[in-house]
Amino acid sequence: MNGLSIITGFIGYNSAWFLMIVIAIVSFIVQWRFKSKFKQYAEMPLLSGLSGREVAERMLRDNGIYDVQVISVEGELTDHYNPEDKTVNLSQDVFYSRSVASAAVAAHECGHAVQHAKAYKWLSLRTAKVPIINVASTLTQWTLFIGVMLLFFVHSPYVLAVGVAALAVVTTFSFVTLPVEFDASNRALAWLNNNYNVMQTREEHEQAKDALWWAAMTYVVAALSALATLLYYASLLFNRRD
Repeated sequence: MNGLSIITGFIGYNSAWFLMIVIAIVSFIVQWRFKSKFKQYAEMPLLSGLSGREVAERMLRDNGIYDVQVISVEGELTDHYNPEDKTVNLSQDVFYSRSVASAAVAAHECGHAVQHAKAYKWLSLRTAKVPIINVASTLTQWTLFIGVMLLFFVHSPYVLAVGVAALAVVTTFSFVTLPVEFDASNRALAWLNNNYNVMQTREEHEQAKDALWWAAMTYVVAALSALATLLYYASLLFNRRD
């Protein structure tokens, strides 16, 4: 038995199922708390009066980045940095808003642009894994359900084994994402802390730090959820085979 099968042997089917439920509850609480914090700080005007777009453009310029465009995109909490076309994509609530929340989110996304410009190794690794993740994600959608059916009704583990392997790749990606997100927030907070003309009070900086911390926690619980799901299906595969 390999390492994963040994772990699932100790955990077992029922324990894996219980772990999934616990993490689902924690995930709901974290998501609710994050949205609550974002809404709270989105209602707090930034004393400098800068919009999310202006904050992003200043941070890019201060880091010597002139080939990245800041654009507005549809949707809520759809903010992201695209390394392929070098764009900082800000949701309209962030792009136009002049609040503590918009400044924090804009700076965070620019943190990814800084990572890209400086060839931050974890971002490079995550970007390189994207094509593989797309294939693995597609595989998990079909192989897990079909694999479980085949395992229980015709005692064939092979399709489920493919699904578990694909899910392991997706789970790894979730954990690779964590240092990328934490580092982007750290870069954002360091820049905001050193720019009095953007955030003019200590209170604003603490609020931005709080908002980004809760945002980071959503990635943590997502990674743990992916791990729990992996252990659940792996326990089905290995324990059934045993």
